[in-house]
Amino acid sequence: MQFDSYNIEGFYDEYFIAPGQPRIEVAAVVDYLQQLPQGSLSETNTAVEKVLAELGATFTWHGETRVLPFDLIPRVISASEWSQLSAGLKQRVAALNLFCADIYGEQHILRDGKIPREIVESAARFMPECMGMKPPAGIWCHVSGIDLIRNEAGVWYVLEDNLRLPSGIAYVMKNRQAMERVVPDLLAKFAIEPLEGYSQELHSTLLKLSTGNKRPSTIGSDSPVAIAVLTLGPVESAYFEHAFLAQQMGVALVQPEDLVIEQGYLQRRTPEGLVQIDILYRRYDAQLLHPLKLGNGYSSGLSAIIDLCQQGRLALANTIGTGVADDKVVYTYVPEMIRYYLNEDPKLPNVPSYLCWNDQDRAYVLDHLDELVVKSASEEGGRGMLVGPHASPEERASFAEKIRAQPREYMAQPTIALSRIPTAVGSEVEGRHVDLRPYVLHRGDDIYVHPGGLTRVALKKGSLVVNSSQGGGSKDTWILCDR
Repeated sequence: MQFDSYNIEGFYDEYFIAPGQPRIEVAAVVDYLQQLPQGSLSETNTAVEKVLAELGATFTWHGETRVLPFDLIPRVISASEWSQLSAGLKQRVAALNLFCADIYGEQHILRDGKIPREIVESAARFMPECMGMKPPAGIWCHVSGIDLIRNEAGVWYVLEDNLRLPSGIAYVMKNRQAMERVVPDLLAKFAIEPLEGYSQELHSTLLKLSTGNKRPSTIGSDSPVAIAVLTLGPVESAYFEHAFLAQQMGVALVQPEDLVIEQGYLQRRTPEGLVQIDILYRRYDAQLLHPLKLGNGYSSGLSAIIDLCQQGRLALANTIGTGVADDKVVYTYVPEMIRYYLNEDPKLPNVPSYLCWNDQDRAYVLDHLDELVVKSASEEGGRGMLVGPHASPEERASFAEKIRAQPREYMAQPTIALSRIPTAVGSEVEGRHVDLRPYVLHRGDDIYVHPGGLTRVALKKGSLVVNSSQGGGSKDTWILCDR
């Protein structure tokens, strides 16, 4: 029996209230798995990963193409719980969008002293060149990935905001397809929210940007809006996702060398000649636009793209400049943004945080490095991070020097024992820590939260780092239907 020796070990377990006592929403999953022959979970996992490889659900790491590791045992979230999470996600993205519009506009929140000006202006991805930019419908954050965790008591927290280049949605859809092929009898036991509509919702979101675009008279306002997905190409770790979304939406997939500015508009080179791009869904960092050779008269590719956006000749998703909100120090002020812009209390709390630029906080952090998780404000993917309880004295001493040298660049949080979900480890089932990245689309007149999201799992025993670049994998996320 798969769960006979399963130990919840004092963590919040999303499957079991107590040993041998499953939570009601997952009881049918537990029953299904209990009936499988001992050791067959490993074989089933291998079968799912084989299907994922056939579906092309890969990522590139250090030049090697791999299938994102996958675990068969799904995360299950009830309809009522998902409704509460969705409300909190919509609230947060609405406030973050207003924040981006404000700091590149009138800067009311800075003038009113709700966020220190120096914190925003010292953020690595704050872009003064975007001051005065007015994207179509006032939307800056078209696609957001908000990372959520549950603590030891099962309370949901926001861990990070990803507004620049949130990735992972294609793996969400491919994971479900693989599950449907390999264990259709398990999925048939549940009424689960479908995932297939994301590409249509994304396409609809991008089309909203066409309302503010100027188009040359030679093209005509009644011509089809031209959308393109911008990727670095196969060298990009998430290239599979870029190609998948472009294909699903029926739009062009372009690389930097395909682009040129002609007649005052961004165009892509094709065998038939130049084709104008009205809306660009960018899937790599704005700073990488600098080297682009887009035509004469611009100091860099980035300045050229910004100039086109400022003139209303090009719309971007996400708008350049949104990376300021990905800063992990700016993150700590999001609850204040919600109160300031929406006059509401946050529905989803932040993880309590210490800001190393603050003298008192910094002193506490330096005295408690063995207890805290310290993060670099501008790094991502698990890089630039110290998990104090798991670090050596030498690693903690090295990080202390970094904090003293660049206090603005670091923040710290208590070490939260993330919730766990049973995971197949060889022929056994063991608990592994997880987080969740839901995907949120802001369209101006409404905000759409895709049901579920990417459940990332730390496959290393005891690890709290779930990123694929750090050895993490994923699980299918089921949102139960309320019908």
